[in-house]
Amino acid sequence: MLAKVNQNEEALTRLAGDIAQTDGNHSTRIPALMIFRRSSATDPMPCIYGLGLALTVQGDKRVTLGEEVYDYGPGQSLITTVDLPVVSYVTQASTAKPYLGIRLELDARTIAQSAAEMEFAAPLKVSTTRALSIVTLDEGLRDALTRLIQLLAEPQLIPFLAPLIQQEIIVRLLNGEHGPTLRHLVAVGSPSQQIAKAVAWLKQHYKENMPMDDLAATVHMSPSTFRQHFRAVAGMSPLQYLKNLRLQEARQLMLNEDMDASSAAVRVGYESASQFSREYSRLFGEPPQRDIKRMRESI
Repeated sequence: MLAKVNQNEEALTRLAGDIAQTDGNHSTRIPALMIFRRSSATDPMPCIYGLGLALTVQGDKRVTLGEEVYDYGPGQSLITTVDLPVVSYVTQASTAKPYLGIRLELDARTIAQSAAEMEFAAPLKVSTTRALSIVTLDEGLRDALTRLIQLLAEPQLIPFLAPLIQQEIIVRLLNGEHGPTLRHLVAVGSPSQQIAKAVAWLKQHYKENMPMDDLAATVHMSPSTFRQHFRAVAGMSPLQYLKNLRLQEARQLMLNEDMDASSAAVRVGYESASQFSREYSRLFGEPPQRDIKRMRESI
């Protein structure tokens, strides 16, 4: 059995390496599937993790969410169920043995439909669950992911078979250790689902200055209960979450649209340029102009 597991791990490593032959983020013919390769450790990079499954195939990676630190290495998988502002970086990689990772976006509707049709051994506890979990990948999931990647060699079959394998992956996730995290996302009326709705609203309306107490009311929670559940799900307060969204969007505007810091600050909802600069430096480690210059030089 152990020999078979090792063979399957080696097969997945080989497949990922064949696709990602150079450092970078590699899109595939399956839109939800991406392969990552890095030949050295990387600097901490603030980014947004959406609903999806990530797997470290080779090397090691670290993700921080608020004050919490998550490390995951070969064979370990990470699930995020709502958009989370995290800091992500590769901690172990080399030219001889580069970091290889896989990310598969998951579909919330398919998760909800599958969960509604499945029977689970244990009832879901009425509680709020962190929207991020890390577990060791089981052999059934590894096999399904391997078959999904192998399908890239048969592009004519992708439209017909990829959706079936992706649904299988979701069913296996729901039935495995990641199951409670995913089920909380789609459990009607659960605190986690209500917070997921609030997160989705913030993602769409981050430029607006809506009082958090009003947002709490839209999901039928008192302000104190809302803050408590929001922190439990997202690892930070609603205001911290909003701030992260604004700053990361401003960074993309400056990097991709050549926008100056003052214009970017106004675009994402800041009224004070000095406050924007202070909070930007706190998140990204440098003032806006210096940070963007460094990023452009590293591309």
